[in-house]
Amino acid sequence: MLIVALRFVKDTMEAEDIVQEAFIKAFSKIDQFKAEVTFGAWLKRIVVNRCIDVLKSKRQRLVELEEHHLKVVESKDDESWEVDDEITLEEVKSAILKLPEKYKYVVMLYLVEGYDHQEISEILGITEVASRTQLHRGKQKLQDELKLKKNGTRS
Repeated sequence: MLIVALRFVKDTMEAEDIVQEAFIKAFSKIDQFKAEVTFGAWLKRIVVNRCIDVLKSKRQRLVELEEHHLKVVESKDDESWEVDDEITLEEVKSAILKLPEKYKYVVMLYLVEGYDHQEISEILGITEVASRTQLHRGKQKLQDELKLKKNGTRS
């Protein structure tokens, strides 16, 4: 759980606090655990939600995107997350951290944590359409960043 928290907050002490708070919350609300998922998955969701709450409290409130502005172009390559073999995992992680926050969280939840759009929409309090759109746009930005890195045009 600490590793999950560290992926979001990047500060060990803050991540430890988040994990401790998550465990306290989990045990105080253990009666709400319905065993629909494993205890670990349930706890992980509490940790992720707490991380997002902490990150949200640190930045200014985001302007909500209006539903009519969101359009997702579905294509066959939307599932492809392949990168060039020369690009390291550390470069991918670094590129994810450079994404704007509204894209970074969706990409991290989808790609790193393995949540689907319904779960992401519940965690972030956005619509599934917004989740899909932000993932699509985040993926494009991530690919652009990694192309620039590969081509050597950005240090």
